[in-house]
Amino acid sequence: MLTLQDITVRLGGNVILDRASAALPSRSRVGLVGRNGAGKSTLLKVMTGQIESDGGTFKVPNNTRIGYLAQDAPGGSATPIETVLAADQERLALLKEADTAEDPHRIADIHDRLTLIDAHGAPARAARILAGLGFDEETQNQAMDSFSGGWRMRVALGALLFSEPDLLLLDEPSNHLDLEAELWLESFLKTYPAMLVVVSHERDLLNTVVDHILHVQSGRATLYPGNYDAFERQRRERQAQVEAMRVKQDSKRKELQAYVDRWRYKAHTAKQAQSRMKALARMEPIAAAAEDPSLSFDFPSPGELRPPLISLEDAEVGYVADTPVLSQLNLRIDPDDRIAFVGRNGNGKTTLARLLAGHLKPFHGEVGVSTKLRVGYFAQHQIEDLVTDQTAIQHMARVMPDAKPGAVRSQLGRFGFSGDMANRAVGGLSGGERARLALALITRDAPHILLLDEPTNHLDVDAREALVQALNAYSGAVIIVSHDRHLLELTADRLVYVADGTAKEFPGTLDDYQDLVMGRGPAIAKSSDSVVSDNRAGKSSNKKEQRRAAAQQREQNKSLRQAVTKAEAEMSKLSDQRSAIDQALFKPTEASGPFKDKPTSDLMKIRADVDRDLVGAEARWLKASEALEQAGSP
Repeated sequence: MLTLQDITVRLGGNVILDRASAALPSRSRVGLVGRNGAGKSTLLKVMTGQIESDGGTFKVPNNTRIGYLAQDAPGGSATPIETVLAADQERLALLKEADTAEDPHRIADIHDRLTLIDAHGAPARAARILAGLGFDEETQNQAMDSFSGGWRMRVALGALLFSEPDLLLLDEPSNHLDLEAELWLESFLKTYPAMLVVVSHERDLLNTVVDHILHVQSGRATLYPGNYDAFERQRRERQAQVEAMRVKQDSKRKELQAYVDRWRYKAHTAKQAQSRMKALARMEPIAAAAEDPSLSFDFPSPGELRPPLISLEDAEVGYVADTPVLSQLNLRIDPDDRIAFVGRNGNGKTTLARLLAGHLKPFHGEVGVSTKLRVGYFAQHQIEDLVTDQTAIQHMARVMPDAKPGAVRSQLGRFGFSGDMANRAVGGLSGGERARLALALITRDAPHILLLDEPTNHLDVDAREALVQALNAYSGAVIIVSHDRHLLELTADRLVYVADGTAKEFPGTLDDYQDLVMGRGPAIAKSSDSVVSDNRAGKSSNKKEQRRAAAQQREQNKSLRQAVTKAEAEMSKLSDQRSAIDQALFKPTEASGPFKDKPTSDLMKIRADVDRDLVGAEARWLKASEALEQAGSP
């Protein structure tokens, strides 16, 4: 049992944790969740002793080995395999002692212990861990200094997993991983033999690996049984209960206040009024759930362009002349496309995204771009390029020089930057807030394509869910590079596999791709390229027919979408009319507009006509919506 009792932490004069308490069951797998800045990482550092709490206690069983991923990436001339093996200090010490020990009994004890901890199988186990994290045999034996910081952090993670501590503490372990390495990590953690506490915003990992959720909010910690989906259900139920209690309390408060206001100055009821005044003073107010501006994503929808928006024909691209990163690129982007780029980090996903965004020119081949095409390209460097001493409104005004102040504020408001938030310096914004500002900046001109390269890196689980909803409401094309499977599953319907110096359509679903990566299912018997080639071979002969059919389907869908939009507008207009009529009927003093001062009989007749028209509009909307759903969105 791991016990947190009244943990209080103050940093920079702010209370981060306020008497946070929880009892975590032995050998449990706990997902530590909460909004950005809630104190999750602080709580982990209290557990490791890196931060001393201002109050409270943290208790673990004696002799518990705690493992925590340090933020400093390892370096030097040691290789990844040597670095990982060095993490098992007992094994290293025993092997060193075995070379010098002379006492036969001690030598026997050493070899017994080496056998017990499977010391001779350690190199193979370390190699498997590194392979899962993306290191092949060659790179496992290169010097650490030859790798980037992200790859060195993978080695640090591998070393921690190899050491198998009794309590494994992980803070955003997938930050430096691609989808393939994240899938391996998830599989590894599912069978981890000891206790685990992980801070993560990856919904799939939290659903698959953990059996408890520790939710940190307003400085307190609440433990929920089950995975993340179970936690969400329980949290919604609790919020509904709290809201019902708040409404009930507000009603009671008004009732008490009304009694006090009426009878406090009457001699025969003064005592009763005083008693109710004390009850009012003792009544602890229940706060309503506040709207969170960090969950605001609203992408402006563009006007329509004829397909294709972008087409690549035998294109070749890279950074150094005559040294292409990707070649033989044949790809078509249409207005309704929802595409995810998949493949290992370093295979060229970002390079392909930059080519489509127009930031790179092809060495060879053709790149066709629709006239008037606007592309909104999001990349991590854009967050880093924000000017820390300038406000959100200054950034937006700079990229919208001809826009009126109202239009500038309106675009910021779509992403939660309203009021004082718009005037806050970027240096005072969280990583998630900076990401939202960058998204607001790249979508200022309603782009026809949203091209998002790892858009969720700074977003917590709730903000990622809001991003999913916003992308699904957006009417343009979407191309995503991400290791967040939940995001990909809910937003992408096409996969493009980037590997071996090119990019090709992947014929299956994201589940099929996961099976391919993890070595499950019959598809793994072939290379991924041959799977794609075999699948496409039968289609090449009728490619023109397919495109013609797709174009006809898009045209049909266009008329259906227009019918849906027209019906929605009509329903909105009629609903507003009905509300105005109801106000004139039941609150005539507050009425305004054309229905004010009309006789009740006339209002009732007009309302009946509006109701009839509204029923007709709803029927047309339902018919068009069902037809659009059945037709699909090619």
